Amino acid sequence: MRIGLAVVAAALSTVLTIAFGERGINTFLNGITIALLVYLLTYYVFKAVYKTRVEKQSKIMTQAIGMYFFTWLVLWLLMYTLAIYFGLAPTPA
Repeated sequence: MRIGLAVVAAALSTVLTIAFGERGINTFLNGITIALLVYLLTYYVFKAVYKTRVEKQSKIMTQAIGMYFFTWLVLWLLMYTLAIYFGLAPTPA
């Protein structure tokens, strides 16, 4: 589920990056903020759903965190590069 959510977060980050048309460090900060928000919101959803099935609540937070952010980063870079290639996003200076 976390990988699927990373794909959604990467797509959302790409769309918002294109919509705002920012470049540089602000683009990365906006993208990582979106990824963090998606991760934290789904953490509370998973916590409510799996509260009785998991013995340690901290396990819900740390489960697949590395895979989530690595997948998000790779897909976001790929999607943004494709958007630049197809002319949907401005080319970086």
